[in-house]
Amino acid sequence: MTSLSVIVPLYNEQESLPEFCDSLFAALASAELRRCFEAPFSFEVIMVDDGSTDGSDLLIGELMAGRPELRLVSFRRNYGKTEALSAGFRAASGEVVVTIDADMQDDPTEIAPLVMKIREGYDLVSGWKRERNDPVSKTVPSKLFNLTTRLFSGIALHDFNCGLKAYSRELASALDLHGEMHRYIPVLAQWKGFRVTEIPVRHHARKYGTSKYGVARFFAGLFDFLSVMFITRYLKRPMHFFGMMSLGSFFFGFCISLYVTIEKYMFDKPAGNRPILFLGILLIILGVQFFSTGLVGELLSTRTTRQGGWSIRRTENLPDEIIDKLSD
Repeated sequence: MTSLSVIVPLYNEQESLPEFCDSLFAALASAELRRCFEAPFSFEVIMVDDGSTDGSDLLIGELMAGRPELRLVSFRRNYGKTEALSAGFRAASGEVVVTIDADMQDDPTEIAPLVMKIREGYDLVSGWKRERNDPVSKTVPSKLFNLTTRLFSGIALHDFNCGLKAYSRELASALDLHGEMHRYIPVLAQWKGFRVTEIPVRHHARKYGTSKYGVARFFAGLFDFLSVMFITRYLKRPMHFFGMMSLGSFFFGFCISLYVTIEKYMFDKPAGNRPILFLGILLIILGVQFFSTGLVGELLSTRTTRQGGWSIRRTENLPDEIIDKLSD
């Protein structure tokens, strides 16, 4: 097993890659980091190219000269950061796994403090960009996102979506990500029973290129937030969720229908053309549908498995068994 695996998801970061690789390999050569592991220390850097169109994958191939620890997984098209991280986790063999973005905003020298915290017994150590160097258009929505996630999840983290994180081997192997769920990795980790914490990390202003995330990511994040809340609370008992909705809908529908029926037979009031009657019938039908959905969910909850849905364009410097694992 490798001592440390560093996963670098990237998309169209050709300008920053040479400087990023230099700073990353310098940080991985530090004595502070190596003291966190028993000798002999070894590491690998897995660059996951998420379908870049600017030749980032070709440049990585050139940067491998003199760097045998550098690996490449390149997708045929852009699948998103979650899928890139999933491929990286599947390819990683390290005792400790670290993720870091290639845009030079995360500081590679912060890897050592993250690993030290993992050595204290934590399974996930997330970076906290306490002083964030981004425009207001990114910082304000980020604060709202973190506040909402903190309130609903009950996890006292300040920065859920920082790309700089360290993972234990057990957690990296246990994560099953899809959609845009990389934002909620701390929530998923704690739900699985792993120990989660955070430490402040340095954050730099973007030096090259532009952000790859637009307004659409907030809508995708909202839907995935609802998915994560359902997964972490009701995945193994979906009837508890849909059953309550079914019971409430059916009860109110029945009460409304009973009220209209009593008025019809006791006070001779017409019932056939009253909107409230149709509301009662609709609520009863919804109650039956919610119950049916919960029942189907119960049948499927323990039978669903998911495989990686990406198509790989090329790989470099990866063992055959890892390539086979990525292709499964």
